Amino acid sequence: MELFSFLVDFILHIDDHLFELVVDYGLWIYVILFLIVFCETGLVVTPFLPGDSLLFASGVVAGTGHMGYLEVLGVLLVAGVCGDAVNYAIGRHVGPAIFSRDSRFIKKEHLLTAHAFYERHGGKAIVLARFVPIVRTFAPFVAGIALMCPRQFFSFNVLGCCLWVGSLVSAGYFLGNLPWVRENFGIIVYAIVVISVLPVIIELLRARFGKRQAAPRELSNPYERTPEDK
Repeated sequence: MELFSFLVDFILHIDDHLFELVVDYGLWIYVILFLIVFCETGLVVTPFLPGDSLLFASGVVAGTGHMGYLEVLGVLLVAGVCGDAVNYAIGRHVGPAIFSRDSRFIKKEHLLTAHAFYERHGGKAIVLARFVPIVRTFAPFVAGIALMCPRQFFSFNVLGCCLWVGSLVSAGYFLGNLPWVRENFGIIVYAIVVISVLPVIIELLRARFGKRQAAPRELSNPYERTPEDK
């Protein structure tokens, strides 16, 4: 419970905490930022770490001169790309075991559907997932399990990360130190979180109230293909 309270306080007052970390750790702040973003995007067990709000707050702190704008962009871009790449690699590694049988928590049928989805819309899914908390953490893992083409994944991984990091850090850098932004920073963080999860809410509502789709065609197991096909 104390950990949950700390995380909520850290996210809602992340600008203040970053200022404190800069004062306490100096240049090590870049290592701290790298580790947070890397873990949030690269490990399926840490989706609760701050993402969007951290990027925006990092831009705010950079705008005050306490961190370098280009340095923040570079560190967070590398962290985000590497995080997704590691998550994807883990997914490909555990894929054969998961596809070989149904488990209590993961149905093989769902993974086959995910594989077909990534073959058709994988690039768009990877880019859009960057802006959705929780989904951002699991999308590369599922893409790896579903055997999304590595070259395609890497290209859209870099593109999505550039859009995600570039837009939020730049917004914080250029807008974060305006008086009305500073006075309402908590509200803005709430707004960022709400806007980020809207796509998930919309998709859930569409799935709940939308029309039934036609029965899908038979899906093939990608791990049964020959090495040449992969």
